[in-house]
Amino acid sequence: MKSFILLVSVLSFLSFCSAVPHPPATTAAPMKGTYDSRFDNIDVDEILQQERLLMNYVKCLEGTGPCTPDGKALKETLPDAIATNCEKCTQKQKEGSDKVTHFLIDNRPEDWQRLEKIYDPEGTYRKAYLAEKETSTTTTSNANPEANK
Repeated sequence: MKSFILLVSVLSFLSFCSAVPHPPATTAAPMKGTYDSRFDNIDVDEILQQERLLMNYVKCLEGTGPCTPDGKALKETLPDAIATNCEKCTQKQKEGSDKVTHFLIDNRPEDWQRLEKIYDPEGTYRKAYLAEKETSTTTTSNANPEANK
């Protein structure tokens, strides 16, 4: 579920490769304790609120637009983060990634589907998130019957 954690940092680490979407690199990020934290203080909410900025990051990850240095870093680490369930992510990266991916799944499903085809073709992250969301909704409804009225 934390696989797309860097998608938050992702939006901070997008990179641009070619004009055609391509599969993620097959080599993992270099062995380190955690991913580079220099982009941890990026304001994810600001990115999500600005259409142009958000689309620049999405296009970078898709390989259909230019990337900022942080976008390039994200694009390099994203395949490893997904494969390892973000084991090397800092807490801030995990929180940011969840925020971004949840936002995309819930509010921009077309963008999410394109990124999912590239980075998570099995849909593992989306399925886990939606199952967790359903469980939390059910739990909340059962715990607070007044909310259902």
